[in-house]
Amino acid sequence: MATTTKPQGRGLVMAAVFIATFMTSVEVTIVTTALPAIISDLHGLAYQSWIMSAYLLTTAITTPIYGKLADAIGRRGIFQWGVVLFTVGTLLSGLAPHILLLILARALQGIGAGAVMPLTFTIIADYYDFAHRANVMALNNTAWGLSALVGPLIGGFLVDQLSWHWVFFVNVPLGVLVFFLIQVGYREPNRKHVSLTIDRLGIAWLAVTLIALLLGIQALDQQPWLAALLLVLACVGGYLLFRQEQRATDPLIAPQMFQSFTFTVQILTALLLSGVLIGYQVYFPIWLQSLYHLGATAAGLVVTSSSVLWLASSFLVGPLIKRWVPRTLSLILVFILTCAYLLLTVASPNFPVWAFYVIAMVNGTVMGIVISMNTVLSQHLVPDRYVGSATSILTLGRSLGQTVMTGVYGAVLTLVIRANLHGLSFKTVNAAISAKAAASVHNPQAAAAILAGLHGVFMMVVLMMVLVLVINWRDPNRDIIQ
Repeated sequence: MATTTKPQGRGLVMAAVFIATFMTSVEVTIVTTALPAIISDLHGLAYQSWIMSAYLLTTAITTPIYGKLADAIGRRGIFQWGVVLFTVGTLLSGLAPHILLLILARALQGIGAGAVMPLTFTIIADYYDFAHRANVMALNNTAWGLSALVGPLIGGFLVDQLSWHWVFFVNVPLGVLVFFLIQVGYREPNRKHVSLTIDRLGIAWLAVTLIALLLGIQALDQQPWLAALLLVLACVGGYLLFRQEQRATDPLIAPQMFQSFTFTVQILTALLLSGVLIGYQVYFPIWLQSLYHLGATAAGLVVTSSSVLWLASSFLVGPLIKRWVPRTLSLILVFILTCAYLLLTVASPNFPVWAFYVIAMVNGTVMGIVISMNTVLSQHLVPDRYVGSATSILTLGRSLGQTVMTGVYGAVLTLVIRANLHGLSFKTVNAAISAKAAASVHNPQAAAAILAGLHGVFMMVVLMMVLVLVINWRDPNRDIIQ
């Protein structure tokens, strides 16, 4: 169990953690809103995917490195270093006069976010014991929920009233504030000095694996042969990373953490459910806009309803894990959500709109409980010296789940639609994805192809849910975790 520090300065530190969580999470929603303006102003259509991918790649690669460093040399310095890099990257993104410079600045942002995102959870673990940690993390989740609700509104206002540059500038003072709050309030817990040996080969193979994996997933749709080569390279890199970590004296990702299969279950569950999560976030609005002709705002409310239930249900985690075995809780909740998603694999064109909101609310409730429980348990099931590393691995798993499945879902949607064109041009179907185009030119053949593609996407979602059930069924723990 993690050591609980004295509460001196705890209020300042928790304020910093809350602001940092909001700052890094709103970065995604606010920048997405501004992307059309950025692409238009910087003439960057050919490179537009890299505005998000550069940030994601560097975040994924650096997350486990920072987790290891935080366990070895302390939280505060690593966290502040991440805040500085994130803030400087944010400022440079706003000042970027060219698309390539913007991509480089976004990569710098990602290097900083790789420290900030997982260490917010690690710092909470330093200040609160297992009995209170779930409730504090639930409270901190409100920052994430707030960013999901206000991010698009702030982004739209700044782009319309000022310019896209301010989408980045607005985060700069928040970064400065977080740095000074941590400087004044945070005191390192007493821990034994740990000698640090840099696992250079581990870092290298991790970088090769993640870069090849994420680029391969992105290429699935347009360049399948290149995607196949990159995915083979990712598998080779992953195998070499595994071998390296087994024999390294001070491994980047300690194999000892995975000696508890219950810990492994938490990581895999969070990874797979994060992949499920991106499926509903992206494809529920597409379904409602293209087939039901709802506007973007009305369709977006389906995501908002899930976010609200996520926040509310995360406050239940503390009481639930005191009374339920994690395996049992996960199996029951995930089974309910699997049944809900099964409906979407056979949904007809007359499937009621209100059912999407009900499924979204069930989704938010289940995710809020299970993923929050995964975070708390992954920290609790490892020795104190691995808490930072365990948190970073869980964060990396969640990022990978969303990124990988975004590419997989996109490829499945495109392939199934192409298989159901029956003489219709793909361009016509592409136009029908837009709510305005679908409403003005109703094409039953295009609608049927889109519906078939969405059925394919949610078949993949159900497959992911089944994998979660199988993994949790194999969890050997049958006791309530104290």
